[in-house]
Amino acid sequence: MSAPGDDTFAEEGGEMEEIDEVGSDADEGVEMEEEGADEDGDKKVYVPGIEPLRPGEELEMDRSAYRMYHECQTGAPCLSFDILRDADGESREQFPLSMLLCAGTQADTAQGNRLLVMRMYNLYGTEKEKEGEESSDEDSDDDEEDEDKKPQMELAMMPHYGGVNRVRVTQRGEQSLAAVWSEKGQVEIFDLRSKLEAVHSSAAMTAFVKQQKEATALFSFSGHMTEGFAIDWSPTVPGRLVSGDCKKNIHVWEPQEGGTSWQIDQRPFSSHSKSVEDLQWSPTEATVFASCSVDQSIRVWDIRAPPNSMLSANEAHTSDINVISWNRSEPFLLSGGDDGLLKVWDLRQFKSGRPVANFKQHTAPITSVEWNPVDSSVFAASGADDVVSQWDLSVESCDVGARVEGMKDLPPQLLFLHQGQSEIKEVHWHPQITGVMISTALSGFNVFRTISV
Repeated sequence: MSAPGDDTFAEEGGEMEEIDEVGSDADEGVEMEEEGADEDGDKKVYVPGIEPLRPGEELEMDRSAYRMYHECQTGAPCLSFDILRDADGESREQFPLSMLLCAGTQADTAQGNRLLVMRMYNLYGTEKEKEGEESSDEDSDDDEEDEDKKPQMELAMMPHYGGVNRVRVTQRGEQSLAAVWSEKGQVEIFDLRSKLEAVHSSAAMTAFVKQQKEATALFSFSGHMTEGFAIDWSPTVPGRLVSGDCKKNIHVWEPQEGGTSWQIDQRPFSSHSKSVEDLQWSPTEATVFASCSVDQSIRVWDIRAPPNSMLSANEAHTSDINVISWNRSEPFLLSGGDDGLLKVWDLRQFKSGRPVANFKQHTAPITSVEWNPVDSSVFAASGADDVVSQWDLSVESCDVGARVEGMKDLPPQLLFLHQGQSEIKEVHWHPQITGVMISTALSGFNVFRTISV
């Protein structure tokens, strides 16, 4: 339980939280412009990593580059989050939008942490700047309309002893489950039902807040004997899980009847020589998963053939490999490392040890990568350079027309660079809302859709 006065959150429970909309002073968005005009008085596009800002120059967000942009804070920052599927339909684009997220905090003290379920709703798109002066009547109408369009958030929080390194969610029958890797060296499974009910009903929220107590895990595993980050739910076998730790070991979890327990083989998968940083199940083969490690290798495993991997690229990057993502419809793996490189691997040529694409746009370690869930050629990445990048592998050099001065050296596959957050940790596409991304950072969450995707 959190100690009195130790809570880093502004509101405990179901108070309506307001999400900041586009246009605040803190916004430093993706396609940015320099406020300091050039000699002709024109604003110009700022490309991070190409040239530093000159004294007196400030970045100003170009709102026209976004179809939607919102930001919010949850108190203590969240290193990791995941998106819960909802019943509102697929391929949604119509405003207002809503979404469900599960996240875990990294507070200053172990007892100050929370496991969160958030419902963001009433999310409208960005609006074009209004031209000309308007009458006071029109202003009054606009104020009322703006009030109706304010984004909202419901937040259900459970005290969780220990910072949350990574959280991943899945659906198993009627259960919504969250797997949590925490700094206390345990992997825990939580049932999110009461939290989901609370963010949808004020009565349920009142009851939830009244019985507030430390999060009780449905199941926990301490067999890793150390902390870790790597974890992934199987997309093909409901309830099957894989977890990896900082000592190089990987364990596969098999769900048991009843939905409240898992069988975990005590003998780990152990071909890596250093910390396992990320894990991804194959989207098509139920027994196959991939891993990446500080040992600079990417490995592919089959759980029917423990304890060693069946394929590997041993020097896939020149430094730690932090993150991987498995394409849902093509045999491609995407990886990002401390070297700032993004690499695309064709699993049909994996033994060659050579990627089919290699991008160096980020100027610091890659912290997150993810393929678009619908468009198999599009992916996104985030880096410790405070940038989220969007890419499209289907773009060829010959597809690009005349380029703006200063952009000629950019890869043609680069679609967009999003800024404005500090220490970005994780980025995800929403699986049910076309083109929408959510990113978490030390400075909070961004929810946005660019004009490029």
